[in-house]
Amino acid sequence: MDITFKDRLSTLFPKDTISSIASKIGMTQAGLFKIFNRNSLPKAETILKINELTGCDIKWLMTGIGNPYQQLNAANPTDKLLQSDINVPLAFDVIGRPVDIDEFVFIPHFNIQVFAGHDSMLHSEESNLVLAFRRNWIKYYLNANPKDLSFIRIKGDSMQGVLNNGDNVLINHTKNIPQDGLYVLRIDGNLFAKRLQMMPDNKLLIQSANKEYKSFTIDLKATPNNFEIIGAVEWFGRQLNSF
Repeated sequence: MDITFKDRLSTLFPKDTISSIASKIGMTQAGLFKIFNRNSLPKAETILKINELTGCDIKWLMTGIGNPYQQLNAANPTDKLLQSDINVPLAFDVIGRPVDIDEFVFIPHFNIQVFAGHDSMLHSEESNLVLAFRRNWIKYYLNANPKDLSFIRIKGDSMQGVLNNGDNVLINHTKNIPQDGLYVLRIDGNLFAKRLQMMPDNKLLIQSANKEYKSFTIDLKATPNNFEIIGAVEWFGRQLNSF
């Protein structure tokens, strides 16, 4: 997909309307719309004006080749932006359109194998990467605080068909009171993803999806020291094989 001149202007002026962009670069709104409709470029003096206002790369502005700020100091690429009066996003999608980083939260991802044999909580361990999610999705769909979330990767086949080996699961650590649903547990220092079901007399049934693994119960009136609910599974991601 080609990046049009209109796309490139939107990248440079992400919070401006077409009318305000036209005013800043010394054009009428009608004149700017004509350029967009013809998929052409403005006069050279307008190109230079845009470069003067934004510090963008002229070759990119005219052709879309490269990136908007190729001439920035690679050691500190925000220097020129910080000296500018323009709020330009520092991230772009794969076709060069601006991305507002503030719309996203970055959830830490941990390798489940890291925690086998440890007694500490997940958040006390060092994450090996992060995954980005839209802030509004976390807030309004999950009704969660991003700081309460983390990812781990499922290992093994005990939950095969529900959570498969290699799946990435999103855990809400504030949901650590047993209820019916999918949870991550710590038992004897190891982490497990299991289905929980509340039973009469304050018993908790712990089940695997794979029938090869036997179910067992925990008496919540005398919870053993080697048992802990880490959090509820809120979401999972899975890579599909190509055939």
